[in-house]
Amino acid sequence: MIYFLAGFLLIGAKMNTENKQNEIKFNPIGIIHSPFKDTKDFPKQPYEGKGIKGTIEIYPEFIEGLNGLDKFSHIILIFNFHLSTGFDLQVVPYKEKHIRGVFATRSPYRPNQIGMSIIRLENINKNILNISNIDIIDGTPLLDIKPFVKEMDCFDIEDQDNSEWLNNKFKKE
Repeated sequence: MIYFLAGFLLIGAKMNTENKQNEIKFNPIGIIHSPFKDTKDFPKQPYEGKGIKGTIEIYPEFIEGLNGLDKFSHIILIFNFHLSTGFDLQVVPYKEKHIRGVFATRSPYRPNQIGMSIIRLENINKNILNISNIDIIDGTPLLDIKPFVKEMDCFDIEDQDNSEWLNNKFKKE
């Protein structure tokens, strides 16, 4: 089948055309492997995982989707916070002491338990992606990969207005 969706021509697309109100189902495309085995001692953000290596195992039925990804130095990983249980709409953010709304934070305790990290892609060997600068727990289900393109993903940051509470929180010490 051929579909045209959001400006993209999809050839041989496998699309779920069933639309159930209030229900979304994701199937992992692979699994993320890292040296971090539990939530007690791991980097909380990618910049804290600088130089730490990991791999992504892409499931066989999705290998074809890797074509061309090796041309990018960085990729965006969309994953499931599979160890996260429950959520609060008000949380105390990492490196902070005051309560904020969960959507103003990067907390893993979110209504839909979806995480995102931008990491370095070192190379691809068949269905294995060798990555670095990782902040993800071993065994995390991978939902999607997107190439990181600075000109598209960071095109309007000159006037970025981060909340005052973030000022100086992430400078290297």
